[in-house]
Amino acid sequence: MAQKLVECVPNFSEGRRTEVIEAIEGAIRAVEGIQVLDRHVDADHNRCVITFVGPPAAASEAAFAGIAKAAELINLENHQGEHPRIGATDVVPFIPVREVSMRECVDLARALGSRVAQQLSIPVYLYEEAAARPDRVNLEDIRRGEYEGLKSAIQSDPDRAPDFGPRQLGPAGATVIGARKPLIAYNVYLTTDDVEVAKRIAKTVRFSGGGLRFVKALGLLVEGRAQVSLNLTDFTRTPIHRVVELIRREADRYGVAIHHSELVGLIPQESLVEAARWYLQLDDFEPAQILETRLFHSAAPGADRFLEQLAAGTPTPGGGSAAAHAGAMAAALVAMVGRLTLGKKKYAEVQDRVEQIVGAADGLRSRLEAAVTQDARAFEAVLAANRLPANSDELQQARRAALERATLLAGEVPLSVARDCAAVLALAVEIASIGNVNAISDAGVAGELALAGLSGAGMNVRINAAGLQDPLPGKNWLNELASLQDSVQAARIKLSGVLTERAGL
Repeated sequence: MAQKLVECVPNFSEGRRTEVIEAIEGAIRAVEGIQVLDRHVDADHNRCVITFVGPPAAASEAAFAGIAKAAELINLENHQGEHPRIGATDVVPFIPVREVSMRECVDLARALGSRVAQQLSIPVYLYEEAAARPDRVNLEDIRRGEYEGLKSAIQSDPDRAPDFGPRQLGPAGATVIGARKPLIAYNVYLTTDDVEVAKRIAKTVRFSGGGLRFVKALGLLVEGRAQVSLNLTDFTRTPIHRVVELIRREADRYGVAIHHSELVGLIPQESLVEAARWYLQLDDFEPAQILETRLFHSAAPGADRFLEQLAAGTPTPGGGSAAAHAGAMAAALVAMVGRLTLGKKKYAEVQDRVEQIVGAADGLRSRLEAAVTQDARAFEAVLAANRLPANSDELQQARRAALERATLLAGEVPLSVARDCAAVLALAVEIASIGNVNAISDAGVAGELALAGLSGAGMNVRINAAGLQDPLPGKNWLNELASLQDSVQAARIKLSGVLTERAGL
């Protein structure tokens, strides 16, 4: 089965400060398994749209990382732009791409909303397919009044209470999170600077004004031109060429024309194919006739992205992430040996226990996979704390406190990795003892990888313990680490004996 893929298209309220946009995108890219496909920046809208894809859990983690970074760097009190907004991270939609249902995207949205509210204290509203209330399906209904209007309404109006989080706006505002079908964001520029013309055309085109179904539209002034800003929420039922032709006819009524248009983010290929078929009257055209489509389907898969990131000249991901990755590989091998044992008559007596081992190994692998990203983000927080200004006593104190918090997390993550690697090693010993003997060398490799993961994680625990101002947490870490290392030495000796006894290894 193909890997599950979810698309996420968060909109951030920043289109002018390149360093802020780069930091947000960097936080998203740092999540293992995530591929950033596009970034659209608009200074007039003062908005940035980043499109990325990845497995569901990774997509949620990347969205959270972007939201957290935006909350750190964007202050809505100082924000101005043409586009309506209520938050530093204004809207975060999840879109099913491959082997993922809309229901799964709804669950992702709701879980992320709860996490953002709890960990970042940002009010969250759910919309589209994830909406908890019928009056919050449409984004424009939630965003009405924008940040400035919501500041007071969220506290006093029961209808504006968020689905998650506090009834109070901070500098990061609120965030709208949901699940939806693929959407085409499309802007049409007119040969006039009269924004009223764009507003009239937008009202005629959009469904709420009596226009086309599945079309949302606003009239704005951008780059000195009147712009009709569009969202096409179901291009399969209202195709893009039909929208453009209606705008063209309406513009002609006012003595203006379409100057040019632009996409915001990405567009499904099917939409362009349909537009080409309509405009060129290619009634018998098939997508398989596109050269690039044929080349794509014949292309070989790419290299392991995590290894590329590890080899890059950047501080993260580093040794801590590599240790977690080693532990995750060890857990995967344990599960593999278990599955090669299940269903075999020769091992009928141990089937129940092997099923338990497989389940435990899968759970450990999931946690260790997540720790790959967590370790990188924890170290990035240490680097960020070190960069804080310290040119006054007050700033120095704030910097020390931030560094202490970041260092605590940077030590807790590898300590958790060490615990999980020790648990994986114990499972490797057991599956080597009772599992399919034809895969016993795989169990042995699992054990060695688990040991390597624990050893590497231990290095990171020790170096972070040395960096703490308060020595007590570090002392507790080192005591637990010593205990884990004592236990794994005994497990390593046992694994070696099992491998020799059962397979002569």
